[in-house]
Amino acid sequence: MADIIDELNERGYIEQQTNEEELRKQLAKESTVFYIGVDPTADSMHIGHFVALMVASRLQKAGHRPIILMGGGTATIGDPSGRTDMRQMLTREQLDHNVECIKKQAERFVSFEGDNAAIIVNNADWLLGLNYIEFMKEIGTQFSVNKMLAAECYKARLETGLTFFEMGYMLLQSYDFWYLNQKYNCKLQIGGNDQWSNIIGGVELVRKMGQEEAFGLTFKLLTTAEGKKMGKTQKGALWLNPDKTSPYEFYQYWRNIGDTEVRKVLSLLTFLPNEEVDRLSSLKDQEINEAKKIAAFEITKIIHGEEEAIKARDAAEALFGEGGNIENMPTTEVPADVSILDAIVLTNIAPSKGQAKTLIAQGGITLNDEKVTDITYHLSDKDFENGYAILKKGKKVFHKLVK
Repeated sequence: MADIIDELNERGYIEQQTNEEELRKQLAKESTVFYIGVDPTADSMHIGHFVALMVASRLQKAGHRPIILMGGGTATIGDPSGRTDMRQMLTREQLDHNVECIKKQAERFVSFEGDNAAIIVNNADWLLGLNYIEFMKEIGTQFSVNKMLAAECYKARLETGLTFFEMGYMLLQSYDFWYLNQKYNCKLQIGGNDQWSNIIGGVELVRKMGQEEAFGLTFKLLTTAEGKKMGKTQKGALWLNPDKTSPYEFYQYWRNIGDTEVRKVLSLLTFLPNEEVDRLSSLKDQEINEAKKIAAFEITKIIHGEEEAIKARDAAEALFGEGGNIENMPTTEVPADVSILDAIVLTNIAPSKGQAKTLIAQGGITLNDEKVTDITYHLSDKDFENGYAILKKGKKVFHKLVK
């Protein structure tokens, strides 16, 4: 089988892995079952899950079999990794709803047909019925508290407070790996680099309980050149659900990435060949914008399909005078005679009237390509002569207003 580890390294995915030499041998000799976990803390995955799903897709294309594990049980606790406080507890009904929504999104990345067809499981099926005493006797005795407290996912919480409830998360995630190993012969867990401690816990549990080799692999988190997580927008997270982040907004996010982020985005979030990634990443000055357009189109196509990607691209080109149409621009219905300040807040261009006033004072707001200078201005029929009005902040953020 193809050396998928080399492929993942060439694309820049891999951050850490256990026993690289043996993992290479395992993946080269046979189709290997691997799993990736998604805790359904919301009714949609966000851009932070994107890299994980791309790795899962590439592993499956290389002949390996993915298990997409829905954390309907572990999400009852919530992973403390990267948190300064305890996660909000969700009801069973909320978790079940979120699981069903996320399942549909996962289907865009992995195939459920063929010899290595993907499997979707929910750890609520085996975690919720566990007997506490028996679980702690069988699983809890395999973990050292001293070692757990030294893990990165817990260290950051020791000063602010860490509940025993949250400490149990590592045991449950590790038990997931052991359970999947026993039922599906799963030998590899993959996840973001912030999951390294939890993944190591599972690898060691499988080795202790099953006396067989197990592996862990983490990939790089999607960050900007400054080291900040990508996917944060004015409205919050960049969601994969079109009802939470429209295909147009999704497209525009990638269209507006920094020049230094083009290579990373093309490598990690598209299936373009390495040669094309190299070519596009080497473009300079104004030409790099063409690379950004291609990246935005390819990524939007993966998440929302080619038709929606074309609509988003056309809408963007229409705004900047490059042809196309504006039917798919972000649209907000506003009352008749709405004030300019209210329009800015209603479209989420600014979160408050105070910030809206500041934007106007700085010359950052235009209405139908005319700079707005009067903070008391109210829109009238003449602003909607074409059936809509275009409200813009700067050159990149805009909304279509309709009455």
